[in-house]
Amino acid sequence: MSQLKLKRIVPVTRLLPAAMLSLVLLLTIRAHAAAPGITGSAFYLTAGDNYLTQPDGRSIYSWGFGCDATKPSPTFLPQMTSNKCDPTMQVPGPTLIVTEGQPFTVTLANNLPIGAGNTSVLFPGLQINSTSGGVPGLLTQEAVGATSTSAGGSVTYTLTATSPGTRAYYSGTQGDLQVEMGLFGAIIVLPAHPVACAESAKNLQAEKFWGEADWRLSTSAYDHPSSCYDREYLFQLSEVDARIHTQAEMQVNAIKACLSASSSSTPCPSQLNIATEPYSPNYYMINGRSMPDDMDPNYAAEYPHQPYNGNPHMHPGELVLLRIIGQGRWQHPFHEHGNHVRILARDGNLILSQADPTKLAGPLLFTTTTTPGVAMDGIYYWTGKGLNWDVYGHNSASTDTVAKLSCTPDSNGYNTGDPTAINYYEWCADHLKAIEKSPFGDVGAGGPMTLPDANYLTNGTWYGGSPYLGPDATTRAVGTTGTTPPAGTVGNSPSGEAGFAFMWHSHNEREITTNDVFPGGIMMMMLVDSREFVIDESN
Repeated sequence: MSQLKLKRIVPVTRLLPAAMLSLVLLLTIRAHAAAPGITGSAFYLTAGDNYLTQPDGRSIYSWGFGCDATKPSPTFLPQMTSNKCDPTMQVPGPTLIVTEGQPFTVTLANNLPIGAGNTSVLFPGLQINSTSGGVPGLLTQEAVGATSTSAGGSVTYTLTATSPGTRAYYSGTQGDLQVEMGLFGAIIVLPAHPVACAESAKNLQAEKFWGEADWRLSTSAYDHPSSCYDREYLFQLSEVDARIHTQAEMQVNAIKACLSASSSSTPCPSQLNIATEPYSPNYYMINGRSMPDDMDPNYAAEYPHQPYNGNPHMHPGELVLLRIIGQGRWQHPFHEHGNHVRILARDGNLILSQADPTKLAGPLLFTTTTTPGVAMDGIYYWTGKGLNWDVYGHNSASTDTVAKLSCTPDSNGYNTGDPTAINYYEWCADHLKAIEKSPFGDVGAGGPMTLPDANYLTNGTWYGGSPYLGPDATTRAVGTTGTTPPAGTVGNSPSGEAGFAFMWHSHNEREITTNDVFPGGIMMMMLVDSREFVIDESN
């Protein structure tokens, strides 16, 4: 969970854009996410069935990949406080973390119900060295399905990832049904020769000073100096047509009932017959969950088969690696507010300059549109540059020591001399540039705007912010007019978190609903926190 690291005693609160207040009042954002998964040279997966929960209270019958409970427990990365790998199934399947050039095996046991038939795994972009067990299928070797007289079989794939990056894996058998039902996951391939970057070293120094751990899987996404990063998050975007899942549930149950009551003269159906067209999804998910469930902790008990969340955090100046995969049948236009995303690679292929192959040349995207089965890696960055006002609320006339912090620009214009400073990576061109003409509290005056006390603009119990980043500025900006909304209570009080929130969501408006009810679906928040706030990604 999140916590406040106090090098001095200062309360904190969070700033949220006014346009999002009606949404955010519904939320209590406290959990974080890194890129949790399992690692090793041998992975043992099962394909099974169970139910996924949705914010509207519905449980949707689904299939998914889980961990074989009869095999040794996998090694988890990063080393989190809560490690689980569901032995039945989970959606998405376990994230497999491997290293470039090192062979590994994936053994799949088919525990799908009778009638589901064979199943398999495709590994696009990875080199298949050999397969063993199973039977030949249309696209790959398949694990035989269960029948009334025999259990399902297994198949083993031996593979090598020849380049780093993020990739999808998914069923290669009757994909219109099995991928829709949830048989998909992600593979993260770490570089064999990761690069250490001087700028990341300074950010790491800042994190250590404030008591944060390093939850990165590597120091760089690729064997390239321009792929260094400070934090990383994995987002798998998918959708569900509940009608298809209901058909599968009814037919699976009908076969079970028939087999338990059947006589030799009453044959039971041997396979499912499910119409996957017309396709009309009504649930949209990030990492198997819809908003607001996707902002609860990883491995939360209330989502036993949906272990991964989608709740990114960062400090100003940090490079955030986004691993984004389209895992459904539809494209999902994923829009990251706050800044564009510089694309490094697609499906493990670095986008290099034709004029100078040593330099990256990926596009700067306003929306990272995911294509089914395609993965991309990109860098997100936020510093406050370009806002044209001092986001820390510095005030040259104040007696407060934090308010009077200096800003000494480096060659790029940022305050990077002291990584332990609260305003490390402040854009110095805006230092002491006030936003408020007539402030309520101890912040700079003479700016272009007269802002009311933000606490009186809301009637919820969570919001209690100001237009400034950081606990000291937020507290000073409140002034003497009051510290809580009119209701007299505040869930995220001034002694809680402080920062900016940027909504990340699908740009297809239908996809920010849950079964046609807003808000929901493919939506979450990127939370930019002041340095004092400890981003704990252990869950």
